[in-house]
Amino acid sequence: MKIVRGVYKVEGIKGCGVYIVEGEDHLTLVDTGMAGATKKVFQTIAAIGHKPEDLKEIVVTHYHGDHTGSLTELAEATGAQVCVHALDAPVVRGEESMPSPKMPRLLSGLLGPLLVRLARPPKPSRVDRELQDSDELGVAGLRVVHVPGHTPGQIALHMPSRGVLFVGDAVVNVLGLRPPPGMFTQDKAQARESIRKLAALECDIVCFGHGPVLMKAGSTRLRRFAKGLR
Repeated sequence: MKIVRGVYKVEGIKGCGVYIVEGEDHLTLVDTGMAGATKKVFQTIAAIGHKPEDLKEIVVTHYHGDHTGSLTELAEATGAQVCVHALDAPVVRGEESMPSPKMPRLLSGLLGPLLVRLARPPKPSRVDRELQDSDELGVAGLRVVHVPGHTPGQIALHMPSRGVLFVGDAVVNVLGLRPPPGMFTQDKAQARESIRKLAALECDIVCFGHGPVLMKAGSTRLRRFAKGLR
């Protein structure tokens, strides 16, 4: 699915929204979905006139397995540089454990085993570049925006040149704009502040980890949403 010139969403991926950004001479992948997504990614790369070896960067918005499940396979298959915020990198490498989901005590007995399976960490991956706030990536002026709360190293990617903002799970678009799911969010107050930070950015299009892309008035809708947060 073409979103705007040089920005594509990979269709049919389980777990999260996966996006390809096309630069002058290489591609950047934003998130990887759950395990088994590599074939779909490569099909999309071919459909837009490229080869797997044109993929030079894989940027992970945060360490959860629905965003990193195919990271190791894609990194090994393409040799692409793996980019993760410094605070989430130890979990992606497998050096630290992923925190357990937070759930009400009454639900823990019923949902606990299922959530443990869903939150199971994927195969550890190398991390080639540890990102920081305001870092720039090598394609189309993508700039890192550190928006912690969902995870310590949650990032968004801002591309003013094309009016696009990739928000990962800092905001979800499921039955309307919402904060990240509380059960999987490490610091809810920090997550709300991060939403306000995103709302201060200029963009037309907002690409989410979960939910359909906002194709117009992105800044206006984010600001309206942020204003209503409590």
